[in-house]
This record gives sequence, structure tokens and C-alpha cells, in this order.
Amino acid sequence: MSEAQATEKPATETHKFQAETRQVLHLMIHSLYSNREIFLRELISNASDALDRLRFQAIKDDSVYEGDSDLSIEIETDGDAGTLTVRDNGIGMNRDDVMENIGTIARSGTRAFLDRLSGDEQADAHLIGQFGVGFYSSFIVADRVTVLTRRAGDEEAAGVRWESDGGGEYAIERIARAVHGTEVILHLKDSAREFLDDWNLRSLVTRYSDHIGFPIRMQESVKDEESGEERTEWKDVNKASALWTLPKSEIGDEEYQSFYKYLSHDLDDPLCWAHNKVEGTQSYTTLLYIPGTAPMDLMLQRDERTGLRLYVKRVFIMDAAQQLLPHYLRFVRGVVDSDDLPLNVSRELLQENELSGKIRSAVIRRSLDLIGKTAQDDHETYERFWTEFGAVLKEGIVEDFGNRERIAPLLRFASTQGEGERQDVDLAAYGERMQEGQEAIYYITAENYRAAANSPHLEVFRKKGIEVLLMSDRVDEWMMAYFHDFEGKPFKSVAKGDIDLAGVGAVEPETAADAGDDSPAIDDEVLKRAQEALGDQVSEVRTSRRLTDSASCIVLGDQEMALHLQRLLEQAGQEVPDSRPALELNPSHPLVGRLVRESDPARFEELSVVLFEQALLSEGGSLEDPAAFVRRVNALLTR
Repeated sequence: MSEAQATEKPATETHKFQAETRQVLHLMIHSLYSNREIFLRELISNASDALDRLRFQAIKDDSVYEGDSDLSIEIETDGDAGTLTVRDNGIGMNRDDVMENIGTIARSGTRAFLDRLSGDEQADAHLIGQFGVGFYSSFIVADRVTVLTRRAGDEEAAGVRWESDGGGEYAIERIARAVHGTEVILHLKDSAREFLDDWNLRSLVTRYSDHIGFPIRMQESVKDEESGEERTEWKDVNKASALWTLPKSEIGDEEYQSFYKYLSHDLDDPLCWAHNKVEGTQSYTTLLYIPGTAPMDLMLQRDERTGLRLYVKRVFIMDAAQQLLPHYLRFVRGVVDSDDLPLNVSRELLQENELSGKIRSAVIRRSLDLIGKTAQDDHETYERFWTEFGAVLKEGIVEDFGNRERIAPLLRFASTQGEGERQDVDLAAYGERMQEGQEAIYYITAENYRAAANSPHLEVFRKKGIEVLLMSDRVDEWMMAYFHDFEGKPFKSVAKGDIDLAGVGAVEPETAADAGDDSPAIDDEVLKRAQEALGDQVSEVRTSRRLTDSASCIVLGDQEMALHLQRLLEQAGQEVPDSRPALELNPSHPLVGRLVRESDPARFEELSVVLFEQALLSEGGSLEDPAAFVRRVNALLTR
């Protein structure tokens, strides 16, 4: 189709924005006014991505350059019109691309983005770019945005014009456009005319986009030496060199931090980074960063990770390099640049490529080494890392058996060692504090820290001075199903199976149910009657060697799933295996003593059920009939 035919298409079409897009636009325009300059970072980043995609496509067919292979980004201002233009000669968009990329927001994390916006401008600005909403930041400074674009290599030499004032609608139409690429024209608000100042724009480019691998150009007045006349020329503003290709000795901390912010769309500095170049039979460079804060959609990124950019000989290949970064390291940001992978590498080829397997192993090793060095050298920084990413790193225990010995020393847990306050304990330190005669590393999982710390299962352990790890992340129960020992010491849940503490820890004569000692025992006939009263709800009712203060507790089998996790899975609509826990009773507790003395069958049954249900609640389980539980408790209280 000719350009003339393209322009004969019907006039401008008007469409409504998607509902979530309207919400994003409203928040952009009315909330994020203290960090307005982020719009330029986002537009330059989008332009750089478009140039990367064109260069990658040109590997197979260089005709897409259409004779213009000098890839660059231009920034131009018009003081009279009050406009700021960012243009590129990259891949460009056709009408369908524009409708998909600008008219709607399809990212799954957008809902989380909207939920996390708080109205705190400084905090909210950190979210821009993490959810694919960077383009909309243009409306922070512009009361109208026009986009002119044409996709490179399209047979139709027709472009697209898109325009919106940030309200509920946008207009789109076919236009004649001779060049490929995209031009974003911002009609600046009166309050944003500072962005017409060349010096201000140059400083923003230096701050946010200095190391983008393409020239960013602005017009500059130059005096002709012969005629003395003034003329304007396009001059490069940024260094336009790939940072990772430079020797480490030539790169300062500020440059590393600046490049990280461009790469991650983060306003905060990274916690740490590692820059390595490998030469020999295989040559590649890695520049890896650990962020200072977790992105808001971190848990959504298991299947869509965008932190590691893969280059081959400085040619961008892909952004979401899942094959080079396992699930549990999805928070790592950075660049991998290989000299050996084929330039036409695709996602499928990358999976089967032997060289990519070696690079993947190296990326994992470098990442874990970086985390380990931080843990060893900077305790305060590692505490920040663990708070942000600890739960994700735990997934590696299950998913990466080959590196389990590297991951395990990096784990941190709360512990009964620090009564009344959370303390992060590593497994090696726990091993050094194990009591004489103690053969296992004891732990408990619960829905939250308070539930773990106050569990009745800990009572005898506290009496005997035996430390117990308190695990309250959702991933912990899953992780411990695969994590059986550390340096030869087995893990043992204090809430599962039988516990034998004979000869371990301090023995206190006043302990009512001191494991391994001659504790009071409940008559077998009473236990049998209680089990009959509870029926299929329990597998057994027995005298407890765990409890010293509480009346009862639920004990699961060694391979059974914790009750709080069962409840979460049920709420998510998942099938949960049938569980018949044991009920343990503390013979020294007055309520259990009352059960032993109770002769009335109805009251005996009622009291047995109350002891079971309160134990169930304390373990994070749920009751089928809470109202009946309340009635039973009220009846006991009024007698």
C-alpha cells in the first residue's frame, strides 16, 4: 500500500483507556509531582529498548535499517511551542503495537502497582518502571502527549499518530511517515517549562542515562570559524559506551550506581555489585547487582523475570533471561555479555546451548559469592538484604540441590535464643550453641513470628535451655520438607513426631513434664475415652512430654503438612491431604486434671473437644464450627 493510500483511511479514531490505565494516569498526574524528572529517564529507556530490538532484528535482515543504521536518540526542545521531543530511529510501532503498548496495560503486576501507591511522592516514584508503566510518567509534566511512529521494515510506508491529554480517552490515526522509529512529543505544562532548559536536560541525561549504549544527542550552537555565523549541530550528550566493557579500574562507584539505576528503574543505590570478566576457552563478562529494596512484584516474577539482560558481542538479545537466572535469584539485576554465543541465539536455542549452561552456572556462582561476601564483611548490609530477599533465597534449597551447600550458610532464622526480640541466627552459629547430648537442629514453623515464639511446643525446650529456630515465612514449611540436615546434623520439628530429650540440656526438678524423666502419666483408660470422644479427628490421645504450662497441643506426623499451611492451601482452593494429628495432654494442668476426674460422659466429651479445639487454634488450624466452640467454652466458664 502506498503512502497516499494509507492517508486515505478514515479520520481519527477515539478510544477509551482501559480502567486500570485511567487509574495509573490519574495517579501519575496528581500524585507524583516531586520526582517529575523520572519521565525523561523512562522515555530514554524506552527509546534504547526500541533501538536494541531493531539491531537484533537486523542480524537476520539488515534491510530493516532502511539505509539508516546510525542508531541514536535525539532530544529536542521548542521554547515557542512549549514542547519537548524524544525521538529514536529504532524498531517503531504499527497500529496494533500502539494499541497494545500504550492503550492498555497488560502486565500482571499493574494491580500490585496500584495497590502499593501510597500518595507519598518520593516512595511512589520508586515504582515507576517496575510495572511497565514508564511511558505514562510523561503526563506528570505534559498536559498533552503526541506519539508519531512507524515500524521498521513494514511494507506499508504508513505511520501512526497517537495523542491523549491524560484523561479517559486517546485518539489514533494513520499518517504518512517516511522514517521508521518513534517520536514522543510532550506539550509541557506551564509548571514544567524548566524542562525546556538545555542545561537541565543535559544534567538529567548524565545522571540517569549516561551509559546507555546508544548516542543521546541534543542540538548545540556552533560558530563557523570561516564565516563566523552561528549554526546548530547534533552533539552527543552521553558517553554511549557499555559500562561493563570498561576495565574496573576506570569505573567509579557513582558510575556503577548510575548504571544500576538505568538498568533497574530504581532510584535507590544497590546494596552491592560484582563485575567480572572471564577470558580463555570461553569469554564473557558479568556485571551483577543486588538491589537495596525488593521490587513490589517480586513474587510475581517467578515466571516473568526481567532483571538480567543478555548481550552477545554488545548486541542486546533478551531482557528476561530466565535460562541464565534461576527462580530463587530473580532479584539479581545486571548484564551478561558473551563473545561465544551465536548472534542469532533464541530462547529455544539458548536452552540447548552448552555454552549458555556454563554461563548460567557462573552467574549463579558469582551471585552466591557476592551474597556470601556481603554476609561475611558487612553484617548491617546483609541484614537489609535478608529482610528484602531472604524468603526468595530460601527457595534455592528446594530448587538448586547442586548449590545447597552454598545457600545453606546464607540462611538466617529467628530463634528462642533472643527472648522478646527477633534475632537472625545462621545455622553454623546454632550448631556451636547446641547443648551437650543434642543431636538435632530443632525448629518450628508457624504463620507468623509471634505464633512461632508463643507455641506451646516450645515449653519444655525453654525449660531445658535448648534453642529452637522460629520459622514464619510461607516458604519455610515447603523448604524444610527438602532440607534434611546441615553439616551432618538433622533437622527436627518440635511440632511433629515424638520428642525425646532425655539427657539433653538442663534438668529442672520442678518441670511437670520433663522429657525423659518420670513424669506424671494419665491413666490409659482416660486417654482411650478421650480418643473415642474425638473420633476420627485425632490419631491418638497421649500424655505429653512437651508441655509444662499449656493444657494440650496438636502433634503432626513427621511427614505431615503444618496446619497453618493446610489452611492457606484450602483457602486457595487446593486439595489438602487428610491429616489426623495426635492430641497430647499435660497431666499437670488443672484443666486436664478436671478431665481425669470428670465422671459425667457428656461433660467429659465436651471437655475433650475443648482441649482439642484450643490446641488446634494455637497451631494455626481452623474450626469447622467456631460458634459451637464458643458455646462449649462458655459452658465451662459458668460451671
